[in-house]
Amino acid sequence: MKKSKAQKNLTTEWNTLDWRKLEVRVFKLQNRIFKASSRGDMKTVKKLQKTLMKSWSAKCLAVRRVTQDNRGKKTAGVDGVKQLTQIARIDLARNLKLSDDAKPLRRVWIPKPGTEEKRPLGIPTMKDRAAQALAKIGLEPEWEAQFEPNSYGFRPGRSCHDAIQAIYTDLNQRAKFVLDADIAKCFDRINHSALLEKLDTFPRLRRQIKAWMKAGCMDGSTLFLTEEGTPQGGVISPLLANIALHGLETAITGIPIKRRPRVVRYADDFVVIANSPEIIERCKKVAEEWLQEMGLELKPSKTRITHTFHEYQGNLGFDFLGFSVRQYPVGKYHTAYNGKKQSLGFKTLIKPSRKSVTNQMKKLGEIIHSYRSAPQAGVIHKLNPIISGWSNYYSSAVSKKTFSRLDDYVFWRLFAWANHRHPNKGRRWQKKRYWHRVGNRGWVFGVKTENAFLILNQHDRTDIVRHVKVQGTKSPYDGNWIYWSSRQGKHPQTSAKMAFLLKRQKGRCSHCGLFFKDGDLLEIDHIIPRSVRRVDGYNNLQVLHRHCHDLKTAQDRADEVLMTKPK
Repeated sequence: MKKSKAQKNLTTEWNTLDWRKLEVRVFKLQNRIFKASSRGDMKTVKKLQKTLMKSWSAKCLAVRRVTQDNRGKKTAGVDGVKQLTQIARIDLARNLKLSDDAKPLRRVWIPKPGTEEKRPLGIPTMKDRAAQALAKIGLEPEWEAQFEPNSYGFRPGRSCHDAIQAIYTDLNQRAKFVLDADIAKCFDRINHSALLEKLDTFPRLRRQIKAWMKAGCMDGSTLFLTEEGTPQGGVISPLLANIALHGLETAITGIPIKRRPRVVRYADDFVVIANSPEIIERCKKVAEEWLQEMGLELKPSKTRITHTFHEYQGNLGFDFLGFSVRQYPVGKYHTAYNGKKQSLGFKTLIKPSRKSVTNQMKKLGEIIHSYRSAPQAGVIHKLNPIISGWSNYYSSAVSKKTFSRLDDYVFWRLFAWANHRHPNKGRRWQKKRYWHRVGNRGWVFGVKTENAFLILNQHDRTDIVRHVKVQGTKSPYDGNWIYWSSRQGKHPQTSAKMAFLLKRQKGRCSHCGLFFKDGDLLEIDHIIPRSVRRVDGYNNLQVLHRHCHDLKTAQDRADEVLMTKPK
């Protein structure tokens, strides 16, 4: 069926929107909201938020975020809509606005990492997702100017590694007591009235957020009402959870004592570090009282008091965000020193936690076992991203011995894989078939394909580099592009290839020319398409936004059609 002229114009309009101009307009307003919130001018904040949420620029960016950028863009809500055409996107942007109602969420159960439990997700409709993205565009800069300095979860420009580095900085020169705490079902139990009162936003947005929280969930054909909590899965849910927990750090550190405790929070997990168990007990009591006001409580099974150097109540050290934090007794040649150059007798080491290492081994073993009949290239393609991702996450910790142990485990599992495929062949034959000498790397598990030699990644090939914690209360909304673009290339989870390209491009997208912001989805693109000429060197690579990559790929394919079309 041929498209009408009006339909063609709509498609062209979406594809040819000046996204650079839209991004600049939105950021300028967000920067003004951030500055007004920083100086406490809430009247100006609300006025600017209304202007921003009514603007065409913000509506287009909100629609693009949920229909093109988000990883869950193909997941449908209760209305069954999961992928929008170009025409539908422009139509949604034109009709997007805040209202007083919302459709129920579609409940999806996903496995909880490392356990047999399942976590419920609430998937909004595409229209509600776009409206939530629009509300987040206006609300986030206001709260980024107010959030406490040691809150790191679900915030732009902050990560798990910043939280771990904050802990290391506090423990590096002194052994301390720690309250390792977890909030029970945080997302599911937040008191709606208390959250709306803390938001203190203008009436239209308040009514819309209340409608989203009260919308209920559809599990199959059954509707469950939501009288409390912010269901996980919504675009705005992490921001609302952070707003609900804002003030916890201030309440704990406000205890009138000489040496104040340190609080480090990542989403609903937090640790309190202090000099004595009595202070820790006081902090725990203050935290419980403060959480009750938001309808929350600490989870007893995951809340404990420990010491970083000596055993206390059967506990020694603690795990946080997949890292194991502990101080080890060492001799005079390895000991740490305090500010007065006095020997401490211990060294603070942060390593991958035992649970995380066990889960990684289990995952790698299951993949190798399930790919017993797959070709060697298929096994390598499946293992490489898992090995690289895990290694990069722990590349800022003391991980070399753990990396070597995991590589030994993978080696012997692959030898068992080769023996299963060729039970009548000897080990020497299997080694010659699947392992090869490559430069200074020695023997590697690899295979020669049509275009290149494919090699299995190794954990211990990842360099260990100390992560630099984000400065104080800095935020991407402050407009310091030099600081944020340089941090992006140095993040532990940024691959070496991505880091090199980001540095070469000076933190800018080659297609639209805008600086990359935290939260942008980045992809590596071949400047000359591989279908035209197969060149994989760095000179033929560039980093683009995901939406820019989609546009360039579409243009490349159109050019190929024109080139191959007979004259």
